[in-house]
Amino acid sequence: MTTERNTLKLGIPKGSLQDATVQLFARAGFNIYASARSYFPAIDDPEIDCMLIRAQEMARYVADGVLDAGLTGQDWIAEHAAASNTSDAVVPLADLVYAKQSFGKVRWVLAVPEESHYQSPRDLEGATIATELVRATQAYFEQRGVRVNVEFSWGATEVKAPRLADAIVEVTETGSSLRANRLRVIDTVLESNTQLIANAAALKEDWKRTKLENIALLLKAAIEAQGRVGIMLNARREDLDAVLALLPALQRPTISPLSDTDWVAVNTIIEERTVRDLIPRLKAARAQGIVEYPLNKIVM
Repeated sequence: MTTERNTLKLGIPKGSLQDATVQLFARAGFNIYASARSYFPAIDDPEIDCMLIRAQEMARYVADGVLDAGLTGQDWIAEHAAASNTSDAVVPLADLVYAKQSFGKVRWVLAVPEESHYQSPRDLEGATIATELVRATQAYFEQRGVRVNVEFSWGATEVKAPRLADAIVEVTETGSSLRANRLRVIDTVLESNTQLIANAAALKEDWKRTKLENIALLLKAAIEAQGRVGIMLNARREDLDAVLALLPALQRPTISPLSDTDWVAVNTIIEERTVRDLIPRLKAARAQGIVEYPLNKIVM
C-alpha cells in the first residue's frame, strides 16, 4: 500500500530576483539547483516542488491555486489586486526585505528627462507615461487629480523618455540606470519589498500551513542574520564592565563562568561593519581569546 507524498508547490521568481532568492534559501538551509534550460529547479527538500515564474505573474498563479505559495514583490501583488478587483486573493506570510543587489526595499519612481521642464507630478497633465506597473501608476495620478495617458512598457523603459513618452515610472535600487540614461526623479510612486505569499485554500490544509510557516520562519531568520556576526571572548571579572560597555547587542551579551572563577566567557551578536573598530578596543580593554564567527540565521 502506498501513501501520497505531501508536496508544496512553491514559485521562485525568475529574472532579477532569482539569484538573490536562491542565495537567501541557501542561508535558510534549502539548496536550490536551477538550470538555465529548466523552469523546474531541484531543491534538497523532497516535500517541495519548485517552479520558476516571473515575479510579475506570481500573484496570479498563487491566487489561482496553480502554486501553493511563491515569492514576489508588493508592487506586483498590488498590481494583481487592482487587475482582479480583489485584495484577498493571496495571503502574505512574511515580509522579506531583499532585492537583487541589496537587502533593502526598491522604489518605483516617476522620472523625467534631465533637461525637461517637469518639476512635479502635476506638471505632467496630459502627458504620456511609460511603465510596466500600469494600474498602480494610474492610481497614483488619479489620487492627485492629474490626467495622464499611462502606456504599458515591455522593457527598456529608461530609453523611452523623451522620444516615446514624456516620463516613465520605473523600479530602481541605486538609481544608476536612471542617471546613465539622463533621467531625473521627481517623485516616488511606491516602495516595495519581496513577500512570501500563499494561496488561501492551501493555508486551510494543516500540513501546508505548517510547512509554509516553517519556511517563513527560516527565511526571516536568514535575513535577520545578514550583515551580523557573532563575537566570543574571555575576560577577567574585574575587566567585565569595561568590556561590556563596548558591546552593542541584540538583547544582552551572554556571560558564562569558566573553570577559572576569575574569568568569564562573553558571547554576543554585532553588526559586521563594526568589527574592525571593535576588536582593537576589546583587546585594549584586556579581553582575550576573541573569536569572530559568521551567522546564517537569527530567530527573533
